[in-house]
Amino acid sequence: MKEKIYLSPPDLKGNEQALLKNVFESNWIAPQGPMITTFENNLSKTVSVSYAVALNSATSAIHLGLKVLGIKKGDKVLCTTFTFVASVNPISYIGAVPILVDVEKETWNICPVLLEKAILSEIEKGQKPKVLILVHGYGMPAKVDEVLAITKKYNILVLEDAASALGSIYKNQYCGTFGDVGVFSFNGNKIITTSGGGMLVTYKKELADKTLYLSTQAKEANTGYEHHQIGFNYRLSNVLAAIGVAQLELLNDFVNKRRENHLFYKNELRDVEVSFLEDTINTKSNFWLTSLLFNSHEIKEKVRLSLLADNIECRSLWMPMHQQKIYQFAIFYSNGNSDDLHQRGLSLPSGSSMSTNDLQRVCKVIKNCF
Repeated sequence: MKEKIYLSPPDLKGNEQALLKNVFESNWIAPQGPMITTFENNLSKTVSVSYAVALNSATSAIHLGLKVLGIKKGDKVLCTTFTFVASVNPISYIGAVPILVDVEKETWNICPVLLEKAILSEIEKGQKPKVLILVHGYGMPAKVDEVLAITKKYNILVLEDAASALGSIYKNQYCGTFGDVGVFSFNGNKIITTSGGGMLVTYKKELADKTLYLSTQAKEANTGYEHHQIGFNYRLSNVLAAIGVAQLELLNDFVNKRRENHLFYKNELRDVEVSFLEDTINTKSNFWLTSLLFNSHEIKEKVRLSLLADNIECRSLWMPMHQQKIYQFAIFYSNGNSDDLHQRGLSLPSGSSMSTNDLQRVCKVIKNCF
């Protein structure tokens, strides 16, 4: 068996061990401590946002983001259908109603035209959606200006799911900083990792304060064990925050390497009939995963199975939420794009630790399929 090439493995080549040693020597291993504060401060400075709250996952961050934005049972929440399930599940945690909207072909993110159609249709039914979860899928910035013009027009809040888009830029501004709240993920396969973890960011102190309050079991200040609201055990630990501090120092290096991987694939596969998810004139994607489309489902499957046979991890593009059994009865506004992407699309190994030999091996397998 050849050595495995993973899709997006952690790249722990910085100060992780030194900072972890500091954490253990200081005995700060709980969900509180100086590394958490450092991580929050460093990330908020990196993306130029006012406040950051470190949490145990991006899913928790989306859940609390909806809570602090006032979403309640029965409220309607807009979200792209073409995303990972963690973008949508927190809507169900609250008992709110997901309104799924298809994507446009350029960025594979929510279609502004269909978004406005969905809003108008829901208003006609008698209940305007309260918030949009704006996803930047695969690290590619959505059409932010067009989307925000619509949400502003209809007075709809925005929760920005930039789970995979840390370091991605739209018009010289970092993804995750356009909405009322933004969310990042530090899962093991993301561009930086804390093994598991997430962050909620916002410009509004009251939203950050409420997020921190709810994430620590909603404990009332200076009262011991007194609770006036239902809270959650969602805070990031000081141990994992230390890994995050070290990883964040290398964010630019990681983004540059993944963008180099993307360019390598494009150049090496230029004679193969594929199309890549690409930057637009206003964007700089972190290319968390280099993703491409083949001419048919059959060709995609041939390539996917050939890569797996060579011990190379790859992944079909997301199964849209409207195709999932758990959301098959959700309201869905379709143009057919997400179904097509799922059928023909594949994500290639994209980790920042990939060697040239790794990249060449992946390309050789793909070329051999043609």
